[in-house]
Amino acid sequence: MTEVETDRANAVAEHARLTELLDAARGEDAGIDERIVRLTREADLVRSAADAVRARDRAGEELRRAESEAERHRADARFATEAQVWESALDEPLRRELRERARSHDDDRAAVAAALADPDLVAAGAAPTPDLESLSGAAEHASAAADHAVAWRSMLEERARRLAALRDDLDRALAGCEPVLRRYAVAEGMRSLTAGTSADNADGVRLSAYVLAARLERVVAAANDRLRTMSDGRYELRYTVDKAAGDGRARSAGGLGMRVVDAWTGVERDPATLSGGETFFSSLALALGLGDVASAEAGGTDIDTLFVDEGFGTLDEDTLEEVLDMLDRLRDGGRAVGVVSHVADLRHRVSTRLRVVKGASGSRVEHVG
Repeated sequence: MTEVETDRANAVAEHARLTELLDAARGEDAGIDERIVRLTREADLVRSAADAVRARDRAGEELRRAESEAERHRADARFATEAQVWESALDEPLRRELRERARSHDDDRAAVAAALADPDLVAAGAAPTPDLESLSGAAEHASAAADHAVAWRSMLEERARRLAALRDDLDRALAGCEPVLRRYAVAEGMRSLTAGTSADNADGVRLSAYVLAARLERVVAAANDRLRTMSDGRYELRYTVDKAAGDGRARSAGGLGMRVVDAWTGVERDPATLSGGETFFSSLALALGLGDVASAEAGGTDIDTLFVDEGFGTLDEDTLEEVLDMLDRLRDGGRAVGVVSHVADLRHRVSTRLRVVKGASGSRVEHVG
């Protein structure tokens, strides 16, 4: 429909432009054809008047020459009058013919005089001489514009008929698509609802996030058992459908958010406001909670090995002791806990260590008992 409306708008604009062009070419006449007829008639009248004037002047000059020549010949022939010459030279049939020619000539002169006395010709003669070449060019231009306008009108009429036919075809096609459109509307509503973009999904939670939220709640519950010990009872994690401040995903990515409840202040905080050490042991508590949930869902299968990579340098002395005590309890429970760190104090707490030694030919690993 947009392409059809665009073609129609272009056609209307072109029709307006051509109409303005025709109005300018028409001038004060009723139409292009009337202006062409009037200019052609005036040009023909002027041309006829000019031809008549030239013919009259030429006839007058010929008459003067003929009269002068006849007068000279009459004097040489010793005739007293012109009538004596004609009477002596012409017979009766020739004289009748000449009289007829004289009457015809008089009639022609009278007709020319009447034509020259025509008010339109008199006014045209008094007016400045028109530029016939310019008027002829204008007439040709107007005629070409008229032909172009007629061609455009025919083309636009054909397009209008075609568009009307296409509109009818489109209406019939849309009428047949109503069941499909209804099914599409239902499917699109379900898609937007599960994607978290529908207005009916007030929390903007995707279906996948909604399914994962149940497991996250179990992970958070298991993590809080560890976190309360690591934070000396200060912090507790709480699941929320809202997006966390540090999460750069879109608003529709909500449903897997967490808040931190600070028991000392009674304020619920965003995890992004935690310090480096607090973030470390909170993450560690979540990792341990995830391990507990995964073991439970795997039929009690234990995750025997756990590696903790860095983060110890962000902990103060007391918190470091609490975290290491937690790791010791995990080890006492039968798990192997590996710690990757540059913190020197950990050397006294970790009995079995692997040290990476750099060298010119590369690095090597040494066992430190």
